[in-house]
Amino acid sequence: MSENVNELIFDGDNPPFEDQSRENGFVSWSAREFAEFLGYKDYKTFFSSAINRAQQVCMSLEINLSEHFYQETVKGADGKDVMDYRLSRFACYLAAMNGDVKKPQVAKAQAYFATFADSCRRYIQEADQIERIVIRDEISDHEKTLSVTAKKAGVTEYGYFQNAGYRGLYNMNISQLRSLKKIPAGRSPLDFMGKDELAANLFRVTQTDAKIKREGIHGQKLAEKAAHEVGKTIRQTMRQISGQVPEQLAPVEDIKKLKTGLKATKDGLLKSDKKKLKAPKKTND
Repeated sequence: MSENVNELIFDGDNPPFEDQSRENGFVSWSAREFAEFLGYKDYKTFFSSAINRAQQVCMSLEINLSEHFYQETVKGADGKDVMDYRLSRFACYLAAMNGDVKKPQVAKAQAYFATFADSCRRYIQEADQIERIVIRDEISDHEKTLSVTAKKAGVTEYGYFQNAGYRGLYNMNISQLRSLKKIPAGRSPLDFMGKDELAANLFRVTQTDAKIKREGIHGQKLAEKAAHEVGKTIRQTMRQISGQVPEQLAPVEDIKKLKTGLKATKDGLLKSDKKKLKAPKKTND
């Protein structure tokens, strides 16, 4: 595909992107072609980043993947069978939002999808918000792993162990952090953290797990000390790099509301495709 076509793919009132859809009871686009639309030369890179993360978002929203990512086998340029996906408009939207922002085609795609549903407009300029969902889920998965590691290391009071990690990173307990940032009772502070703060906590969790395993740490007190040391090291690194410590980062919108908004976006995009399916087909006179 030429660079000129790439530049125009999401421009105009009737862009080529729409012309590439398949309408067989399900309006969809080829993931391989979409990768080209977004300026990717390597489909594997596109799949491992944008598509993979888009699927993670769907799973977090408890949306059936098969309704938005339909796997099929197609003929490649060399005539050999290759794997492809048929993407719904919502899947394309999520893939674009998780695309490489350095590519101008990705920015054009994000702006393009904003025209289809009012619910998109709130989030279309906040790709970081969608990344929050992915990182938050990664933390949950790694916390489960850390819990198993801690138990094997002789941790019997997991709440104290978890608090030690927060004290190291925030210089305060979870309850104090919740009070400082006005987090509702019973909710995790993680649900109100922006991407950068979540990333710091993900690193804290994974590195605490690694330290306990690597050093063969055993016992409640030693495990708490390890968790605190890891958190403190990350805190110092943040201060050195950005001049800020994590408790100074402002809380953001409840991630539950973000998920609700994304589901509304899905419904809005689906409505636009239902209209497309009902529209009379163009005929050549």
